[in-house]
Amino acid sequence: MKHEEYESLKTDISNFFRQEIEPMVPQIEKAGRIPYDILFPKFREHKLWGLLVPEEYGGSGLTATQYIPILVEMSKVHGGVRVLLHVHNSMAKGFTAGGREEQKREFLPKIATGEVSVAFGLTEAKSGTGRDIKSTAVREGDRYILNGEKHLITNADFAEYFAIFCSTSKEAGPRGISCLLVHRNTPGFTMEPHRSLLGCRGSSHGILAFQDCAVPAHMVLGREGDGLALALKTLETSRVYIAATSLGTAERALEVALDFVKKRVTFGKPIAEREGVRQYLADMTIDIHALRCMLADACRKIDEGRPIPVEASACKTFGAEAVCRVTEKALQAIGGIGYTAAYPIEMLHRDARLNLLEEGTLTIQRMVIARAMLEGYSLD
Repeated sequence: MKHEEYESLKTDISNFFRQEIEPMVPQIEKAGRIPYDILFPKFREHKLWGLLVPEEYGGSGLTATQYIPILVEMSKVHGGVRVLLHVHNSMAKGFTAGGREEQKREFLPKIATGEVSVAFGLTEAKSGTGRDIKSTAVREGDRYILNGEKHLITNADFAEYFAIFCSTSKEAGPRGISCLLVHRNTPGFTMEPHRSLLGCRGSSHGILAFQDCAVPAHMVLGREGDGLALALKTLETSRVYIAATSLGTAERALEVALDFVKKRVTFGKPIAEREGVRQYLADMTIDIHALRCMLADACRKIDEGRPIPVEASACKTFGAEAVCRVTEKALQAIGGIGYTAAYPIEMLHRDARLNLLEEGTLTIQRMVIARAMLEGYSLD
């Protein structure tokens, strides 16, 4: 996308979130649901469904460097809306990377308009996320018979298709993992919602169950056996995007804290003049600046087409820990009133905690980093 078009799109989205979504936040927080009937058509109007879909398929075709500032703005306003759009766009990116050409032509134009949304079905309750997937699909003629369960699947309540990662060949091990596109109305497929979340309220997460679910063989995303590589590639870039949401939440927390401490007066002077409060502000600023620099480096490498397993996990880890520190210090700076819904700090504080878990826990990120470095990975 050309610079002028991009700047116009970014400004339009930022204004939309601040002017139209932010006034709806108290309602979303109270009801625990996002009003799809109102917002989905607006998402289409503001091109939010197709941010990462290539232009040739009807999307905006943003680079990572262009996408990050938009995620930052989303995260400043509401975590639940950010989660919904992030997962949709990340799956669109994965579809672009792993789909066959005929699949891209069929699905991506509809994904770009929001007519179709594809949920990412990787996580299982009784196994790790990756090589030890328990869900299986056995080929029988021109179809696969899918059995298994998935949980914590975002957008499960409205997605039309689910990208289900499963073993299609136990003998092949990790190379026997494939990704099947399963329509939500397929016989043998049932879904029930998870219970409500700590933060990022309004975003939906479902428990999926497959019992002798027949999936047409042509609905393998990409090729049989490509599933693990596709999952890891999608997670790699998505971890950088999670770090961007940490940045947005942290920036908003600092904005709110700065405004408050300049106005709050005790013992005849603003608390901004207290040395302890200034220490909080300085520490928050340091974390935010460091995360911005890490993201700039990671996005440059993504846009160059380079694999970045270490940088992605480092961004995700540092970002998640930094936003928790920043929201904690913002709460300390504001004091007791910050623990109430009178200020957005209490919501930002809750929303930030999801970043510790999305796209893998921090222990997994550190394992990825250490393994890669021991194998000779170079940070250049």
